[in-house]
Amino acid sequence: MNKILFALLFVSSFTFSQIKGTVKDKDGNPLPFVNIYIENTYIGTTSNELGKYELNTTEQKNVHLIFQYLGFKTQKHVLNITSFPYEFDVTLYEEDFQLKEVVVMNGENPANDIIRNAIKSKKKNAAKTDKFEADFYSRGIFRVKNVPRKVMGIKINDLDGDLNGSLDSTRSGILYQSETVSKIKFQKPDDLKEEIIASKIAGDDNGFSYNTALNTNYDFYENYVDFGINMVSPIADNAFNYYKYKLESTFYDDKNQLINKIAVTPKRDKEPVFEGYIYIVEDTWAIYGIDLDIKGYRMQQPILETMKLTQNFSYNSENKIWAKNIQALDFQAGIFGMKFTGKFTHVFTNYNFKDAFEKKTFGKEIVTFAENANKKEASYWEENRPVPLTEEETSNYVKKDSIQTIRKSQVYLDSIDAKSNKFKLLKLITGYSYKNSFKNWNFNYQGLTNLTSFSFNTVQGFNLDSGFSFRKWNEETGKVTSISSTFNYGFAEDRLRVNGRFYHRFNNRNNAYISLTGGSAISQFNPNEPISNLVNSVASLFFKNNYMKLYNKEFAEINYGQEVTNGVFVNGKVLYENRHALFNNTNHTFIKNDDLYFSNDPLQPYNYTSVPFEQHHIMKASLGTRIRFGQKYISRPDGKINIQNDDYPIISLYYEKAFGASNSNYHYDFVTATIDYNKTIGNKGDFGLRFKAGKFFNADNISFVDYKHFNGNQTHVNLLNNSLNAFNLLPYYSHSTNDAYLETHIEHNFKGYIMNKIPLLNKLQWNLIGGFHQLNIPNMKPYQEFTVGFDNIGWGKFRFLRVDYVRSYQNGYQGDGVMFGVKF
Repeated sequence: MNKILFALLFVSSFTFSQIKGTVKDKDGNPLPFVNIYIENTYIGTTSNELGKYELNTTEQKNVHLIFQYLGFKTQKHVLNITSFPYEFDVTLYEEDFQLKEVVVMNGENPANDIIRNAIKSKKKNAAKTDKFEADFYSRGIFRVKNVPRKVMGIKINDLDGDLNGSLDSTRSGILYQSETVSKIKFQKPDDLKEEIIASKIAGDDNGFSYNTALNTNYDFYENYVDFGINMVSPIADNAFNYYKYKLESTFYDDKNQLINKIAVTPKRDKEPVFEGYIYIVEDTWAIYGIDLDIKGYRMQQPILETMKLTQNFSYNSENKIWAKNIQALDFQAGIFGMKFTGKFTHVFTNYNFKDAFEKKTFGKEIVTFAENANKKEASYWEENRPVPLTEEETSNYVKKDSIQTIRKSQVYLDSIDAKSNKFKLLKLITGYSYKNSFKNWNFNYQGLTNLTSFSFNTVQGFNLDSGFSFRKWNEETGKVTSISSTFNYGFAEDRLRVNGRFYHRFNNRNNAYISLTGGSAISQFNPNEPISNLVNSVASLFFKNNYMKLYNKEFAEINYGQEVTNGVFVNGKVLYENRHALFNNTNHTFIKNDDLYFSNDPLQPYNYTSVPFEQHHIMKASLGTRIRFGQKYISRPDGKINIQNDDYPIISLYYEKAFGASNSNYHYDFVTATIDYNKTIGNKGDFGLRFKAGKFFNADNISFVDYKHFNGNQTHVNLLNNSLNAFNLLPYYSHSTNDAYLETHIEHNFKGYIMNKIPLLNKLQWNLIGGFHQLNIPNMKPYQEFTVGFDNIGWGKFRFLRVDYVRSYQNGYQGDGVMFGVKF
C-alpha cells in the first residue's frame, strides 16, 4: 500500500509540475500571446488573452525562462523552484527602440537592403526547419453578436431559438469552442503525419474537433502564404513589386542579437498583400517575428473584415535555429447586421529537427485520432493545455456541457418534439413534419402548396410537387436510411406522376451506398438538365422561349457505389425505362404575343404533329469510376475526410451498355472519359480545364433519347455555375451525336492579378476571366467559343454576379452574346 501511495504521489508531482503566473506591462495591463520558453529548448507556452500562462516542466534548479513579446524587451529569469505549482509573475517593458547608424547611399531605404538579404537567405533559413517532429496544441473560439431571428425570411434558429444555448438575451454568444493536443511530423512542402491525442468541443462530449495542424503552416519563407487565396509574402522573390518597407527601429534580444523591426505597406491596396510588421534578425536574416494584418477584400473574402496573424519565434543557441513557437489568428467579420469574432491559437513545442525521415513515414493518411481522444478527463487538460483558459472560455465549457446534458436527455427531446410535432388541419395544405430527436428519425409531408417546386413548361403547364419522406440516421457511424416519394401534377396536362426512392448509406468511411428508385417521371432529353425549372419558366412565360424538351418515362433503377480504395470511387447501375414522347399542352404566357411556342421536338421546333422517337422500352447497365490521384485523407472516428491533391488531375471513366430494348436497333455500347484539372498558379489566379471524350459503338439507329447531348445555353443566363461543363451560346440539341465526340473547356480566373494593377478600375475589385470552349464531332467543323468576362461583381460584401462576353465560331464567325451568372 505504501508503494502504491508513493507511486501516486510521484505521478501527481510529475503531472502538475507547473510554472504559472501573469505577464503584464508597466501599467498593469495583461499582455496576451507572450512567447514563454525555457532557454535553448523548444519547451514553451504562451499567455492567454488575460496575460496568464502555464508551463509544464520537471526541472527545478536553474530554470532559465525567457519572456519574449514583440515590441517589448525580452527578459530572462533564472528560477530555483522549491515546489510546484510555482507562481511567477512578470512585468515587461517596452523596447527602447533605436535606429542603428546607417549610411544612406543615393537615397536608398535601409529597410530594402535588409529585405534583400532576407530574400537571399530564406532558402537557407527555411531548410533548417524543413523536417521536424513536435507537440502541437490548437484552440479555436468563434463568437457572434446580434444574430437576427430571420435573414431574408429564413429562420436562424434551432428548437429552442438560441442555437444550442450559444445565444444570450441579446442574441450574442460563443458559437464554437474547441481544442486539440497532438503529435506531428512535418516535412516541407506539405507532408504531414498527425496523431490527435486529445480533442474537446464545448457542448459535445462525443464530438471531435476539426482543429488540426493541417493548413496552419503559414510559412513566410515561401513566396506565397495560402489563405484560400495565395497572399504574397513580404520576403517573396518578387516582394518589391508589391511592398514598400521602412526600418522603424532596431533592438537587441537577450542573446545580444540585433533585431530589425520593418514596417510593411502595400504598393497597391487591392492586391493579395499583408500590412504590418516583420522582424528580421541581423546577419542571419532569419524571421524573429510576424505581426501582420490581412484585409478581407484583399483575400477576396468581403464578409471577413480583418484578420491579424502573429508569429513568435524562439532561438536555440545550440543548433542555431529560430523556430516558430506561437501562432495566433484573430479575425473580425460581419454580414446582415451580425458581427463575428474569433481566435485560433497554435502552440508548437518540443521540436526535434530531423536530417531525414524513415521511408513510408508519410502517406495518404495525414491525421488520425487516438482511442478515446474525446474522453479525456479535466485533469488531463489541466496538465497538457499549454495556454490557460480565460474565464469566458472556462464558463462556456461549463455552460455548454450543462446544456448538453439537459438537451440530449430523452425527456427534454421528447418535450421539444411534442411541441413541434403538433398537428393542425392547415398543415394538410402547408405541410407537416414529425420527428423523434432522441432516436434520430423524422417524417416529412410536403403539403399541397410546395411553392419551391412550382414551375411552368409547355408540356405540363403549371406544375408542382408534393410527397412524403422518412429519414433515420446514426451520427457516430454515418449510417443513413431514407425513403421518399414525389407526386408531380401538371395542370395543363391534367396528369399525376408518382415515383419513389429508397437510399441507404452504410457508413461514412468508404461512403458505400445503395439506392432504388422507380415510378413515373418527366425528364429532359439531356439528363444533365442544362436548363433549370426557374430559367425555363421565366423564358417561357415572359419571352415565349420554351427551350426545355421533355419526355415521359416509367422506370426502375438500382444503383450501388463506394470508395474501393483511397481515391478510387466506383459505382454501378442497372436501369429499365419505358419511354413515351410528349406534346405541348398549353400556349399560356404572361405577355401578349401571337407567336407560337416551339414544339416539344428538340430537332424540329416547328413540327407539332410527329414525335422525335417511337414509344419503346430499354434496359441499361453501366459501370463508372472516379480516380483522384494523390488524394490524402483525415481518419476521424466519425468518418473519413478526403483532401484532393491539386497537383494531379481527376480522371473519370464510364461504360454503358443498352440491351433488352423493344427494338434491337436501340442496343449500343458507349464509353467515355473525363479529365478535370484545377490549379492555383501563384498569385496569378486559378486555372481550370475539363476534357471529355466519348464513343458509341453499334449505335447507328438508337433512340434520340440515348444520344450524347451537350450542355448548351440559349437564355444568356447561367445559374448553374458550370462554366467548365457547358457552352454559352450552343443550342441545346444542335450537336447531339450517336458517334464520337471531344469536349474541351478551359478557363482562367486571374483573381484580380490584372485588374488590381489598373488605377481606378482596381477599386471595383472585379476579377478578369478568360475562357475557351470547343466541341468536336464527326462530319462537322469544330464549334468554338472564346469568352472574356468579370466575376466578383457586386457591392460591399455582396459580390456574386458574373458577366461574360462570348464569341462563337464554326466554319467562321457564328455570333456573339453576353452571359449573366450568379456565383455564391
